Amino acid sequence: MPVLDREDEATQARGRGRPRASETASASLVAILNLVRTGQATTRQEIERVGEFGRAVVADRLALLTELGLVDESELGAATGGRAPRLVRFAADKGRVLVATLDQTALGVGIADLSGRLLMEHHEPADLTEPAAAILDRVTSLFDWILSRQSGPGSAPWAVSLSVPAPVAEAGDTFLSETPPILPLWEGALFVEALVRRYGVPVWMRSSVETMTMGELHGGAGIGCTAMLFVKVGKRIGAGIVCDGRLWRGALGAAGLIGQLPVQAGERTGTLDALAGSEMIAREGQVAAEEGRSTLLADLQRRHGSLTAAEVSQAAQMGDRVSMEILSQSGRLIGHVVATLANALNPEIIVLSGSVAQSNDILLAAVREAVYGASHPLVTRDLQIVRSQMSRSAGLVGAAMVAVEGLFAPPMLKGWVLQGRPMAHPGFAALRGRLDGPPPAPSEPAAPRAGRI
Repeated sequence: MPVLDREDEATQARGRGRPRASETASASLVAILNLVRTGQATTRQEIERVGEFGRAVVADRLALLTELGLVDESELGAATGGRAPRLVRFAADKGRVLVATLDQTALGVGIADLSGRLLMEHHEPADLTEPAAAILDRVTSLFDWILSRQSGPGSAPWAVSLSVPAPVAEAGDTFLSETPPILPLWEGALFVEALVRRYGVPVWMRSSVETMTMGELHGGAGIGCTAMLFVKVGKRIGAGIVCDGRLWRGALGAAGLIGQLPVQAGERTGTLDALAGSEMIAREGQVAAEEGRSTLLADLQRRHGSLTAAEVSQAAQMGDRVSMEILSQSGRLIGHVVATLANALNPEIIVLSGSVAQSNDILLAAVREAVYGASHPLVTRDLQIVRSQMSRSAGLVGAAMVAVEGLFAPPMLKGWVLQGRPMAHPGFAALRGRLDGPPPAPSEPAAPRAGRI
């Protein structure tokens, strides 16, 4: 074995932990791009100050980012005594994000730019009890239709993001490499793999509660909030938790499953889902109609054969006392659980979503009464409890933000920023290799079903 003298040993020791020049360049590119993308710095001077970079480094990295088409400096800002500075803008139109929301009874699809701004959306009825292959075929047909309506150099997709009606296990800081367990009937479905093959881009997936929370935070009532609770009321009741301006997912992506918590209503005990969800509302309305306690509900039952939570909510809005009490009981149970979360997290705002919560004021009023009554005065001093402002668009906007944050998360961005495209990320290139090469050509775009664009 060769013997090193002291000088050689010192030289090796100094160089052992020193990053390569390319690693240093990549790290500063990532930092500067994200400063510009998030609006923390909009001029070279601000980048130097906020990022603590030297002038030469900023000039060199911006030149490269401009060459890659990720930033633009063509616009002048306002002069403040000297020459007007050039504004540094993120090129949000460089690529697109395909998004879809899969709910129990509805399907939504859309396309967004790289800032997460939704450019187009479409919604239609769906049945998630259908085979997974049929759902996937419909989603890809609508994606192809949306892409056929795009034009220009930035119209190609850079990512796909899905919102699904179940918790999705934490996948780390990068894209999915395989389809996680979603629904029991979809066991073995290769959703992610099929989308990667077809569109050749990374895929992200989150639960519907998480994407709706993200949508409300970035485009609805939660804009500017650092602490928020989002509560979706449906067959299942779930909560999205925002701490320090970011979605809190928990250790494995299962935070906010409040529907599993035990509650008590009179002599009945059960989970919050069972005693306050939409199935309970429909069931209690059905019983009231059959027992003759509500003539309005009985009339609706005769006309439709059975009752839904939406019809009970409609009857409550029309002044039916039995329906109003059913919704109030649901709201009180939800409110007591949410009050526990509010006392623990001290949110600025609580947002309620779901068709029952948004169709009338009764459930909202009951939740407010329970939260304000069971929370510490300091917690409720400035607390707002409101309905969602975004309705069905929340999940699409949130899915877009999930993909955007994933694409530009430093661990992911470092892998592709020097190539200018996320598809060049070495981990994604390896995934593509495992999935047998380039995606097939898109099929003929399908016309949308009845819905909304």
